[in-house]
Amino acid sequence: MEYVIVMDSCGERTEEMKKDERIVSAPLTMQLDEYTFTDDDTFDQADFLKKTAASPNCPKSACPSPDCYKEAYAKAEKRAYAVTLSAELSGSYNSAMLAKDLILEERPDMKVHVFNSRSASIGETLITRKIQECEEAGMEFEELVETVESYIDGQNTYFVLENLETLRKNGRLSNIKAFLASALKIKPVMGATPEGTIIQLDQARGINKALVKMVSYIVEQAEKPQEKVLAISHCNCPERGKMVRDAILEKIDVKDVIFADTAGISTMYANDGGVIVVI
Repeated sequence: MEYVIVMDSCGERTEEMKKDERIVSAPLTMQLDEYTFTDDDTFDQADFLKKTAASPNCPKSACPSPDCYKEAYAKAEKRAYAVTLSAELSGSYNSAMLAKDLILEERPDMKVHVFNSRSASIGETLITRKIQECEEAGMEFEELVETVESYIDGQNTYFVLENLETLRKNGRLSNIKAFLASALKIKPVMGATPEGTIIQLDQARGINKALVKMVSYIVEQAEKPQEKVLAISHCNCPERGKMVRDAILEKIDVKDVIFADTAGISTMYANDGGVIVVI
């Protein structure tokens, strides 16, 4: 293969991506009590959600090792790309960068670039798709990197979660916000900063009102939506995800839509009932 794209498993792979040997998943792992879950094709979302709900403890994740990334890069003859969840949220980016140094020591003629998605979940899916589009268009490596980095700059991530406990316990959210959300049924509308950290955009009482507010933010902030792909991932709530998708499409036209259930790491953070939107 001339090139490979290594996406860490926080990104949702579409069915087409799963069939394409040039798109390789670098799996993270999750630990909950005595159970270890690998975020690959063996991941059982229903079992994971059941065990998480029954446990007083919070699942912890571990990023792919540099060796995992290096082995994936080595599948390429000429060019390798990695797409990782936000470097502000995980060590996956650093692991991929270390692997880049290791592979270039052995094969200095290779070209390798690691993209910090500054997002997660379905945001990584969009970036992976963009890389492949640029490759298929015959772009030179340097032009592709510049084009995709610019694409990442223009991406916006939004989400509303039913349950904020995993984010809180893993230090991604303040205790006060999580407590208020739980006690008063207040659901924050969340987003990502340009650097890839999590911010609160708004809040509403009840999940449906929060989703309506999220849709308003998406519609208001979408620039040239007809040129963009709308991507939605949901954690075990397809009807809720479709409701959000349809509400957005009633107000703006987009180039294409990707709709997916969350994989393992996204399931861990989104929790049962969460909806993530990237455009």
